[in-house]
Amino acid sequence: MEKYLLDILSEYGINSEEIKYIKPFGNGHINSTYKIRTFSDVFILQKINHNVFKNPYKLMENIVAVTSFIKEKETKFNPGKENQTFTVIKTLSGDNLVYTESGEYYRLQRCIDAITVESGNFDILLTVGETFGRFQNQLAEFPANTLYEVIPNFHNTAKRYLDLEEAIKNNFKGRAALVENEIKYARSFKDQTSIIVDGLDSGKIPLRVTHNDTKLNNVLLDKNTFKGICVIDLDTIMPGSYLYDYGDALRFAASSADEDEHDLSKVFFDMDKFEAFTKGYVSQLKNKLTESEIELMAFSVELMTYECGIRFLTDYLNGDTYFKIHYPKQNLMRTKAQFALAQDIHNKIPQMEKIINKYLKKC
Repeated sequence: MEKYLLDILSEYGINSEEIKYIKPFGNGHINSTYKIRTFSDVFILQKINHNVFKNPYKLMENIVAVTSFIKEKETKFNPGKENQTFTVIKTLSGDNLVYTESGEYYRLQRCIDAITVESGNFDILLTVGETFGRFQNQLAEFPANTLYEVIPNFHNTAKRYLDLEEAIKNNFKGRAALVENEIKYARSFKDQTSIIVDGLDSGKIPLRVTHNDTKLNNVLLDKNTFKGICVIDLDTIMPGSYLYDYGDALRFAASSADEDEHDLSKVFFDMDKFEAFTKGYVSQLKNKLTESEIELMAFSVELMTYECGIRFLTDYLNGDTYFKIHYPKQNLMRTKAQFALAQDIHNKIPQMEKIINKYLKKC
């Protein structure tokens, strides 16, 4: 066992004699994660990537605030369920994390015995939608404006568009001439980039607690029943809009192809998966959704897909400095695939709105 990990665990009152094993865990790209099994419990230890998350203390304050709120609510209304959520373990001195002499930040949480999935059928999408919807329902009364903005302007699509225009202007790598069609499509959507941001600024769209990374594998599922237990990976908890989480979840979950699919004929928006997630999501939020949010639900899927596409395009023009690539032009292929998906979503918005309204009527 690495001595530095044992030193960190000792700050939580876990002695080396109690530990059965420490081993790397998961396949996350941001934080380094370890599973710790003692003779009486199981924990997850994570090193927070402070190059991505500039203020780990504020990040942890966000997580503790929302998980404590959920636990209190579950204790009151669903006794026995309060332990089925992300639980931050305090150090012996009462801190939310350990700051080491080498300048690293570590946090400890209790491990929940469960599984995650990378993709799924109708039933899995239904469950994931229910779990994300329940998570946001649990936090509907939480004062979102008290949360720290971990990554400022994360889903500010209007600003993302301005970043793209700056990249086109600078053309550092001389690639702009290679992506004229992509630039033309990106510019055709310009007037719609600020719809959600403007709605939040005016108060028409309510400020909500948002997860901002609503991938399927951020929901823990019961090993036997495959029912949703809780939402994990709360690092990007921030104030925002339900529309960000809903739209981005479906961009990822209802796509027919990989994010960088080369054969664009294989890229389409899977309406069965859309319906499954929407059915589950809406069933849990019920009367929490406002008319202004409902009106933009289908559009938000197109917007979040477009936003992802322009981020890939911006990075391609800037020389692939943000997103990790595994082969040349991967960011360009990602751009093309996301734009193809966004255009298919646009054509299906009337059908999507009918499905959304169908399940809202059943609530």
